[in-house]
Amino acid sequence: MRLNIFAPRPRTTHEGAPAAVLTAEQALRRSVASCLLWENEFYEDGQSIADRIAALAMDVAPQVLADLAVEAHERFNLRHAPLMLLVGLVRHGGPLVAPTIERVIQRADDMSEVLAIYWRNGKRPLSKQMKLGLARAFAKFDAYQLAKYDREGPVKLRDVLFLVHAKPRDEAQAALWKQVAERSLAAPDTWEVALSAGADKRETFERLLAERKLGYLALLRNLRNMDQVGVDEALVAEAILARRGAGRVLPFRYVAAARAAPRFERWLDEALMEAVLEGPVFDGRTLVLVDVSGSMAAPLSARSDLTRMDAAATLASIIPGDVRVFTFSNGVVEVPARRGMAGVDAIMRSQPNGGTLLGKAVEHVNRLPHERLIVITDEQSADTVPAPKAAKAYMVNVASARNGVGYGAWTHIDGFSEAVLGYIREHDRLVAGTQG
Repeated sequence: MRLNIFAPRPRTTHEGAPAAVLTAEQALRRSVASCLLWENEFYEDGQSIADRIAALAMDVAPQVLADLAVEAHERFNLRHAPLMLLVGLVRHGGPLVAPTIERVIQRADDMSEVLAIYWRNGKRPLSKQMKLGLARAFAKFDAYQLAKYDREGPVKLRDVLFLVHAKPRDEAQAALWKQVAERSLAAPDTWEVALSAGADKRETFERLLAERKLGYLALLRNLRNMDQVGVDEALVAEAILARRGAGRVLPFRYVAAARAAPRFERWLDEALMEAVLEGPVFDGRTLVLVDVSGSMAAPLSARSDLTRMDAAATLASIIPGDVRVFTFSNGVVEVPARRGMAGVDAIMRSQPNGGTLLGKAVEHVNRLPHERLIVITDEQSADTVPAPKAAKAYMVNVASARNGVGYGAWTHIDGFSEAVLGYIREHDRLVAGTQG
């Protein structure tokens, strides 16, 4: 036996606490569920995260990969990370490829994006299953959807059409696809097209709002513009509260909109609170621990003013029922358990953004009476994290860092959409069933 060798390095978080040993599926899920693809995070750069996702995709079964791609798009409300998973599924091959591509692609430009990811290291042929999936997906889109997303770029919609040899179902679709091929689609009636053509901003926004042609995310992103040009307040408020198309909008988007256009915060707050009302109230006392350490203050993307702390605080602010909320960094601070925007503000202002003593925070709340513990964090603790006392204990991971601490006695959840709350409800029912 040789002794003159390096001992294996212990698995730790970036801050030094002992981390869990993960299966390939667990590692892939934690890398994907909160990932804005190619965007740098506090501890890891976007390229490293993307490379890890691509590598781990080959270490799991094709069915696991297909299911995660669907879940990431439909439940986590992510867009590009699921497309990266589709590329991994193509590399696996097999009959799951075509139906999964067809299901995951829900916007016309998803087709060109997935090809751009597939070719990121150089062009290569498309498999038969990939062509079939893209052809089926192409057939889902009407003239408006195709025109809206027929954008300039290395891969255009006409390129996709030529590559996959999709067959139109009738003469009308054949005529439509001929326009795609010729790039002669009529300009769609969107705010971008109208404003770029020189239309009056106020009149354009008011018309699109009245005709219900402005998507919900576009509405939230344009509230500052609408405020500046004097769009009718009643029209804006009605659209915010109607929440048409809000199902795929992540909770923190409401916070971003309120900061950009404070005039509309009261309606945004009401719309955000709808997320609380859509599910049943949690029974018993719930303790919530929110990570406000320095790493959580990093922006979600290069173009965003929002942080993972914003995402965590927003999620904490919509947890229903009898709740006590604490933040942790170097210390533990209880904050008022307010709902919506007020809850976000209380969390964000609670204490300095320093270290990550998650273990100390769990020890503190373990001494308090409760039926449920929810920790929302990037899991990069500097101290050892003890087991929770509650039978219902959830570690919600809102980052993509390689290692984490919330496994074993914890029910581990990845992601920062309100789907996290649905998962907790389902798991609570399972726990209650086993105890009953």
